[in-house]
Amino acid sequence: MAISINDIKRLRELTGVGMTDAKKALDAADGDFDAALKEMRKKGMTKAEKRGEREARQGIIGTYNHDSRIGVIVEVNCETDFVARNKIFTDLVKDISMHVAASSPLYVSADDIPAEEREAKKQELLTGDALKGKPAEMTEKIVEGQLSKYFAERCLLDQPFIKNPDTTVGQYVKEHIAKLGENIVVRRFSRIALGEK
Repeated sequence: MAISINDIKRLRELTGVGMTDAKKALDAADGDFDAALKEMRKKGMTKAEKRGEREARQGIIGTYNHDSRIGVIVEVNCETDFVARNKIFTDLVKDISMHVAASSPLYVSADDIPAEEREAKKQELLTGDALKGKPAEMTEKIVEGQLSKYFAERCLLDQPFIKNPDTTVGQYVKEHIAKLGENIVVRRFSRIALGEK
């Protein structure tokens, strides 16, 4: 099957790979664009996870103001100043800022949740009505599942991304790690809403 140059270009834009790699991926998928994209993303995610170990101290502080009623400031780091000035990176920071404004996360990731808050929520769930009549051996698993769900809704990287709810913010960041070839870290954010304490 003949591979169109438009598909090669489109795959290259979406994944950040070279033209040759994009063509090879399409050839391997017998011209099926979606299958090629899925495979390239899988490879990119693997590379992105390896890059996650590298230090990221460059980056930018992004801001977003929604209707003069909600303001967000976010720090996103990368490895080099070159990437920090790249439009793909600055658009990522803008998207993250808008997401924070819309979704009101409390933490960047599950690692940021204070142990005492996690424990307090666990105790609340253990004494809740949902566990009445459940066998003791299942209680711990049920509570862990409820805790994960509860905090996933409050952690930025675990929330469904507002522009594409099929992916999380964390996955969206990993896609950009794969595209840009550098580690990217959402360091911190602050959200202010008019009239809120």
